Amino acid sequence: MARLSWRRPLGAEAGALALAALSLLLATTPPAARALELGGRTQFVRAPWKVALTSYTTNVGQSPAEYFFTLSLDGQAGASLGGLTIQQIRGADWQFPFAVERTRAFLGVPRREGRQIPVQASFEPAARRFSLSFPEPVPPGTTVTVSLRPWFNPVQADTYLFQVSAIPSGPNPLPSPVGVGTLRIYQPDDW
Repeated sequence: MARLSWRRPLGAEAGALALAALSLLLATTPPAARALELGGRTQFVRAPWKVALTSYTTNVGQSPAEYFFTLSLDGQAGASLGGLTIQQIRGADWQFPFAVERTRAFLGVPRREGRQIPVQASFEPAARRFSLSFPEPVPPGTTVTVSLRPWFNPVQADTYLFQVSAIPSGPNPLPSPVGVGTLRIYQPDDW
């Protein structure tokens, strides 16, 4: 009588072993010390998924203006935050200027600021895109706020949208979309 035996293909077995080894590595390595690299690219295990945009000046042309972009990194993010991109994707005024040199970042939220953290910023006016990098990457489990400072608010009332992507710290990082920050600029009623 012939014996029947079933075996998984070698590829599936190797994949299962690799997955088990990765799980063990992630479970035993401190979150701040690891970064997930797949295909030579660093990426988040749990990327930030929400951004809050806060401004305390919301009238057209108002100065000084400051826009706070706040996001939280999950404690199991798998990588520190190495940078952000923030790009205006909607709004009637596409010309209002920013004081890039006044960009700053801190731990915590607006009006409850924690320690200042170094940030380097550049701005591409034609694309309306900020590129921000943190020389000291922000570790998982942290809430960070970046402050962008235009010279004045847009001169046209509208709802302005800013797309935010988080960039993990590590070689060849793969940005993760975080969300869209909404800024409403109002035309005050003149009585």
